[in-house]
Amino acid sequence: MPAPSEWLPMKIIFAGTPEFAASALKALIAAGHEIVLTLTQPDRPSGRGMKLTPSPVKVVAEQHGIPVWQPEKLRTGEQQAPVAAAQADVMVVAAYGLILPQAVLDMPRYGCLNIHASLLPRWRGAAPIQRAILAGDAETGICIMQMDAGLDTGDILSTHITPIAADDTAVTLHDKLAAQGAEAIVAALADLDALQDRRKKQPAEDVIYAEKLRKEEAAIDWSRPASELDRMIRAFNPFPSAQTAWQGNAVKVWCAVPVCGKGLPGEILAADKAGIVVACATDALRITELQKAGGKRMDAAAFLAGNPLQPGDRFGL
Repeated sequence: MPAPSEWLPMKIIFAGTPEFAASALKALIAAGHEIVLTLTQPDRPSGRGMKLTPSPVKVVAEQHGIPVWQPEKLRTGEQQAPVAAAQADVMVVAAYGLILPQAVLDMPRYGCLNIHASLLPRWRGAAPIQRAILAGDAETGICIMQMDAGLDTGDILSTHITPIAADDTAVTLHDKLAAQGAEAIVAALADLDALQDRRKKQPAEDVIYAEKLRKEEAAIDWSRPASELDRMIRAFNPFPSAQTAWQGNAVKVWCAVPVCGKGLPGEILAADKAGIVVACATDALRITELQKAGGKRMDAAAFLAGNPLQPGDRFGL
């Protein structure tokens, strides 16, 4: 293969959909690479009016005059034709949302590289950021992977570790990893021949799958320890958002911290401007931001002004 100095800037096909991927696309453009084609999911209904909305990746591509291809699948020759016609050096994939068949994986000269938000083989799959927080992992990171036909099973080209802070939510950790992933893919392309020569197969042990988040997981079970519920609230912020019940209505819990306390599961131990302290199986949670069904997110003081909770009341009923 040619030396890096002969192929920079590279001709790249970029495949991705959400903000995580858009960060990487912006970095590749800024690095001077030629993005010859962008693949992204079709426009989807979004917002209260369910208006068709382009993906963040499509928005970035159109801002820079990059051709966009939005197939529902990539199975047929017709669907794959723009990829073949691009004659790219490499395809960079980040949270695209479609499975790439082997024919597509083989089209670029250097194959397809994936930016994955976990330390593989831990947390292969759809929701690695949220699952890492939920499990109480101390660290996560970015893997740049040479893609194969499996689900996040390809050889690892580079690994980049980041700690998970005690107050990280899915939002804050996403943003950290999006920035790290953008830096990592630019660095990988600058040294691609060397990385491919020393790439490592993923170990067969320690494989864990990050299943897609389900709305039914969002219900807070106050008979669980406060430390576990703290992770759940942070992992499910913003989706599917942890929630409990009060007087028959759903209440979303956006921010809470573990504190000392003892009572019946779901029992309110204190309710003031500092927060709403709720007993768990072990210790308690002080809720500092929450949202009643149909209402707005607000801090505890504002919530209590319209919802006079008292010690002895119980959530989850």
